[in-house]
Formats: sequence, structure tokens, C-alpha cells
Amino acid sequence: MIGVSRVMPVPPDQVFGVLADGWSYAGWVVGNAHIRKVDPDWPAEGSRIHHSAGMWPVQVPDTSTVVAVRRDELLELDARLWVLGRARVRFTLRPEEDGSTRVIMEEQAVSGPAGLVPAAGQALLLKPRNAESLARLADMVVARASRRSTPQA
Repeated sequence: MIGVSRVMPVPPDQVFGVLADGWSYAGWVVGNAHIRKVDPDWPAEGSRIHHSAGMWPVQVPDTSTVVAVRRDELLELDARLWVLGRARVRFTLRPEEDGSTRVIMEEQAVSGPAGLVPAAGQALLLKPRNAESLARLADMVVARASRRSTPQA
């Protein structure tokens, strides 16, 4: 799998809190334009996010399904994108000694035309896209953490 990582200045439970909010994905996953529905038991194994990718007016509806989950440690998805095929996407959360979290995002096309692209070709597209997704995720995680720590009037 092709991986990128980023250290986020919060503990794993706060990162997982954003991953567990299926409605947040359009805000940080590059290419994900719209969330149409999130299964009520997200992120339980087998639950799905129903999303659209692309830019208006050309948006492609599809789904991502949880294939493995360990709260505050791991979330693995089977992400479909119309005729391009399916990808396996894995988020691994590793606590750092200073209380921060190293988030590792790995992805690999596993079927369809995208799955025929050699790993080096996939890496050219996925590494920058996923690095930007992690930067957006970090911004969202930090913003939620700061709202949580700010006293309400």
C-alpha cells in the first residue's frame, strides 16, 4: 500500500473522533465532494458512507464500507469509485510519547482500471492527494480540540 503520515498534536481518541464522524469526510478527503448518507452505526464493520466524488456538475455517486475497525487505533475502508474500481484505504493511529498521534494513511487501488496501474504510478497520484487529505484532517482535528477546550459562556 502507498502510505503517507502526519503527526497531529492531539491524542488518538480525538483523531478517531473525526474519523468516526462520517459526515466530516467531504471536509477533508480530497476529491470527496458530498456526503449523501452515513449509516447510523458508522464506523462499525460493514457500515457505509454514501458519497459523491468530483466537481459539480460531474459528480459520481458511490460508497465506502468499513472492513476493519479498532477504536482509537485503526480504520480500514473499501472505497468504491464508480467504473474506476475499488481501493483499500487504511488509517492507523499511533500514539507518540508527547501525547500527539502519528496518523498513517495507506491506499491502494485493488480492482477496476485503477487497479491495473503499477504501484509507482499510483504513488504519483496518491501520495500528494493523501498528504493533502491528512493536512485537512489535522486542521479539522485541531479545530475540534480547540472548541472542546474553550469554555462556553
